[in-house]
Amino acid sequence: MVALAGCSGGDGGDGGDGGSGNGSDGGTAGDSGNSATEITWVMNPAEEEIDIQVQYQPLFEYLESEAEIEIIEQPTASYSGTAQELRRAGEGDRVFADTSPGAVAQIPDEIDVTGMRVAYGAEKYFSLITTTADSGIESLSDLEGEVVASAAPTSVSGTLFPLFMLSNAGLDIGNAPSGSPEDFELRTSDHSTAREQLIQDDRIAAAGTGAFSTAAHVPQEQFDEMSQEFVDISAEYDGAGESDPELRLLSVSDPIPRAPIVSNAAWEESLKDDVRQLMIDAEQEAFEHDSQADIAEALNIDPEILDMDESELSDEQQDELDLVDAHALWFSGVVEASTEDYDPVAELGQELGLDWSDL
Repeated sequence: MVALAGCSGGDGGDGGDGGSGNGSDGGTAGDSGNSATEITWVMNPAEEEIDIQVQYQPLFEYLESEAEIEIIEQPTASYSGTAQELRRAGEGDRVFADTSPGAVAQIPDEIDVTGMRVAYGAEKYFSLITTTADSGIESLSDLEGEVVASAAPTSVSGTLFPLFMLSNAGLDIGNAPSGSPEDFELRTSDHSTAREQLIQDDRIAAAGTGAFSTAAHVPQEQFDEMSQEFVDISAEYDGAGESDPELRLLSVSDPIPRAPIVSNAAWEESLKDDVRQLMIDAEQEAFEHDSQADIAEALNIDPEILDMDESELSDEQQDELDLVDAHALWFSGVVEASTEDYDPVAELGQELGLDWSDL
């Protein structure tokens, strides 16, 4: 198994047989007593341009420095790919994974919730539906007969909550996301692709994404008018409106429990609890890269652009600089959590009439 994301990381393939090669004798061979135990980390894609291996580097280095473990990075191609790898993990496998909140409802018997990822103190996040500033779309009901972009079919913030909001607005969502809506066309991909399709393709009338993907394009005053909960809770509010082009807000979801880190339930060694506690006890520095130069070098980007004035940057260099910024690990801590913390997601599935096993 090789170390992906671009979820070019996340879309690089399933990464083989999840958890295979990590049986009860994994990493324990030899007589030196210094061999690290191998733990597979299944890496869940969220945004197409992010190399998740680079993004997670500080957390993995911290865990490996605090425990005698070696983390084997195993990217997947989709949210469902991550769930499949967790299903395959057996009693002899040692597997952690970062997943969508939906995984807790989708495969509750196969996983244990390690903890909830928090972003700068925020344990909840939001789903948004946005449109372009000049689209002429004024409300969700105006999306009847239109094309709506969204993230992966099982993405809670990128597809499931947008479908719920559209249904509440009176649109017939049919049997989406496993099938097609009746009142509009749904195009699923990932959060950043949905955002860019909205911006670049006039055929796309709106996009459903996590707020982490589109909030920076929405002026703060629009959130002020639509959702006090977003203003009070969201880690994305402070940066709202800082990116071009401007998008217009159509809907904000209720707060969603942030995504969990999970492990395969069949793994019962004390090592699992030890690593879990290391994550929960970790200081914020454990989730931060040493420097932006380290990120740039890992992405094969010339770190000299980090010291250049904005006026000196070409368009390509500005894109590279933005990419470096985007590879900061999106969460700043892990807090204790359980399956019950994700009941709102399971209830969302019930509201949508989902059969989680079909997703």
